Amino acid sequence: MRGRFSTWTVTSLAALLAVGSTGAAHPRAATVTGTATVDGSATYQPIDGFGFSEHFGRAEIMHGSQGLPAAKQRELLDLLLSRSTGAGLSILRLGIDSGIQPTDPGGPNATPQYVWDGVDKGQVWLAKEAKAYGVNRFYADAWTAPGYMKTNGTDANGGTLCGLSGADCASGDWRKAYADFLVQWARFYGQEGVRITDLGFTNEPDWTATYDSMRLTPAQATEFVKVLGPVANAAGYKVACCDSFGWTQQKAYTSAIEADPAARNHVSTHTGHTYASPVDGPLPTRKRTWMSEWSPNGTTWNENWDDGSGYDGFTVASAVHDALTKGNASGYVYWYGASVGATRGLIQMDGETFHASKRLWALAGYSRFVRPGAVRIGATAADADLRLSAFRNTDGTLTVVALNAGTSDQQVSYSLRNTGIATGTATPYLTDGSRSMGRQTAVPVRGGALTATVPARSLVTYTIRR
Repeated sequence: MRGRFSTWTVTSLAALLAVGSTGAAHPRAATVTGTATVDGSATYQPIDGFGFSEHFGRAEIMHGSQGLPAAKQRELLDLLLSRSTGAGLSILRLGIDSGIQPTDPGGPNATPQYVWDGVDKGQVWLAKEAKAYGVNRFYADAWTAPGYMKTNGTDANGGTLCGLSGADCASGDWRKAYADFLVQWARFYGQEGVRITDLGFTNEPDWTATYDSMRLTPAQATEFVKVLGPVANAAGYKVACCDSFGWTQQKAYTSAIEADPAARNHVSTHTGHTYASPVDGPLPTRKRTWMSEWSPNGTTWNENWDDGSGYDGFTVASAVHDALTKGNASGYVYWYGASVGATRGLIQMDGETFHASKRLWALAGYSRFVRPGAVRIGATAADADLRLSAFRNTDGTLTVVALNAGTSDQQVSYSLRNTGIATGTATPYLTDGSRSMGRQTAVPVRGGALTATVPARSLVTYTIRR
């Protein structure tokens, strides 16, 4: 679901001051000094990764259906997936539609009539490419059950899965058939050499769209989890739920599942979007949580870093920071990695070429160096304008991300407590109006401390090694 809600407000002052990608919308003051503490003894959520989707035919476009040549396809894939020159994204969200069984096989108890084209609107190609870059987390999610399984008889415009409480249909109870359908879709990908890890059965169940959509209440979602869970888990897939259209709204789905012992045991990851409401705190569960879809609202393609539009790079960096530090999210999955037209995707595909926005580099400031298996640790700054987060990776490196929301450069003295790093180097990567993850001169770590400057209205990622 895109373009319905904006959780960001563009003030008239910001609009008047905005002058493009230079960030000059915010007059720069003199450098200020401050302190920050990174504390390895304070541990929070594990990190599963950062990702994107190319559902609804975008994968086909990426693969050249609108003229993008092979060399440009590779450049685009590098920007999204390379750990050395791009964002190093580590989760691919795949969309499940009714394609493997588009027509009623004769009822819920009839022998399924599955078909598989090995292409799936370009998603198979993309999944194989992602795997070659090292991605091993594949989240497959269905926007709807096939229309013949629903109360409204069509894939689009909502409707509810037949057989759930309050959803009686003349055609019968389709709950088990839908569970089998989802698992078979995942098995087809397994035949192609791509192991689906996470399986979702609903997308924005609290929103009716004119395209693929299906309505489920929290109680109905909990009911279906108890049908799908045993089937999916037995086949080796983790169940994710429920991709509500807002983080606050997702809390009702998570609470309902947590209140049911059988359902709770079958859901590995709770997933929510941030269109209707932003991240304002953790979801009510001790299981993993993901911000599983969002891109900012807007009406034009925008490549800028910080222009007050509400869909620039700085906006995205702020949203990622909040999901990690306020929501304790273990995963962050942006909506489109690459799309067309007036997209708020990370990249705009345009026939034989493409254009990268600063949104890509905002996400890359986290995703390239905060790797799957990392753990978020304590990070605080004396100045509230310096939004800090810190992570310990499995290879022993420390990643500290500093987002300076102020209009002054900040010279910061970082204390690295309980991190095991007394001496070493911290390499900064800077994103602002003129630089995109630009590698800066390494800073020495001495006595468990370092001092470095974070320019005004910029994002700096430090990768710290002994």
